Amino acid sequence: MILTDRRTALRAGTAAAVAGALTTACGTEPRPRHTPPVPAPAAAPFPRRFPGHPTEIAHGPRDRPRVALTFHGQGDPAIARTLLTQAEGAGARITVLAVGDWLDQHPALARRILDGGHDLGNHTQRHLDITAMTETEAYAEISACATRLRRLTGSIGTWFRPSRTRHATPAVQRAARRAGYPHVLSYDVDSLDFTSPGASAVVANVTGRIHNGSVVSLHFGYADTVAALPLLLADLDRRGLRAVSTTELLT
Repeated sequence: MILTDRRTALRAGTAAAVAGALTTACGTEPRPRHTPPVPAPAAAPFPRRFPGHPTEIAHGPRDRPRVALTFHGQGDPAIARTLLTQAEGAGARITVLAVGDWLDQHPALARRILDGGHDLGNHTQRHLDITAMTETEAYAEISACATRLRRLTGSIGTWFRPSRTRHATPAVQRAARRAGYPHVLSYDVDSLDFTSPGASAVVANVTGRIHNGSVVSLHFGYADTVAALPLLLADLDRRGLRAVSTTELLT
């Protein structure tokens, strides 16, 4: 089996694999620390309501062989670009929930995500514990990120996911609706890649739990995810599961 055969190699070679992937995807020329905003895409999609689905969506229909890989948008922009390139090379579309202050630092990534055919959404402005906030504070965090997205793309993004929690409280759900998001996006499969468990563990965490309609939580900014994503996409292909944007998953 691939996971068994490659476990040792992945643990030993993750750093080299990541370095090679970053070089291939991003080149070796230094990038400026601050990139100016870029023109907005012609038609950035807006949030939409999906009748028949709850306010908090954790998965899509179970009768179709589709899954959604969702990424928390934060961290090294080179890793983000590499993961986007890996997904596109496999014909996959992903969903990126971007942190507002990350977009402030790397505004060109908003256009890069949308131009790749991916969903782009809101993961609050500062990625703080939103469940510890009042409803007014939560709304301020959500709307601040929405303002960044609108400035960069012409839209507040297609989805909202609360920060530092899997599930939104009723107060956070109300704040999200007030900010323009009919649904809150959760997930039913957690890769735990943010714990840096090794690439083989990231793959096993997903492939051991994924089903038709699953929404998977992953992250930009972690080397293990770069090494794991090609193996994960290959496994999905063998199972006949197609990785699509969350919007397509629910359409």
